[in-house]
Amino acid sequence: MSSTSEAGSGRRRFAVGLGAVALALTVTGCGGPVEIDVPEMDEADAAACAAFTDDLPETLAEQARVESEPTDAPGAAYGDPAIVVTCGVAAPDGFSKASACELVNDVGWYIPDEQYGDDELDLTITAAGYRPRVEIQVPAELRPNAGAAAMAKLAPLVAEHAELVEPCGDGLGA
Repeated sequence: MSSTSEAGSGRRRFAVGLGAVALALTVTGCGGPVEIDVPEMDEADAAACAAFTDDLPETLAEQARVESEPTDAPGAAYGDPAIVVTCGVAAPDGFSKASACELVNDVGWYIPDEQYGDDELDLTITAAGYRPRVEIQVPAELRPNAGAAAMAKLAPLVAEHAELVEPCGDGLGA
C-alpha cells in the first residue's frame, strides 16, 4: 500500500471516529431521550414555564443538557443519569406553609425530610412557594453536590419567571 492511500485511509478512519464521537455525545445512554412529565397548567403558568424553559442553561451541576421528550416539555434534562428540571409541578407531598426550606440565592427550596439524611435516595427539590412551581430531580449518584449547584443556578430563573406566592415556612435553612 502506498503512503498516499495509507494517509487517505487514516483520514477516513479519523472522520468516522469523529462521527461516532458526535453521535455518542447526542445520545443519552442506551435509553434514548429522557422523559419529562408534562403537568397540567393554566395559560398563565404555561406561559411562565415556556419562558423559564427557554432560559434554562446548557449545563447544570456540571452536567450537559441532553435530549428529552416531549421536545416541548416545560423543562430539561442534564447528564446520565439525568438531573430533570420540570416547571409547573403540583405541590410536593408533605409540603405545608410551616415546612422548612433551604434558602439559596433568595429562593426557598423544599426538600422532603427523609431525603436530607440519606444520600442513597434520589433527591426531589421544589421551589414550592412559587407559581408555577419548579422541581429538580437529582439522582442519588450525583449527591451531595449536584442538588446545591442546581438550586444555585436555577434560583435566578425561578425568581425571574415565577411569582412568589408564599415564602417557604418560617424555618428557612432547615
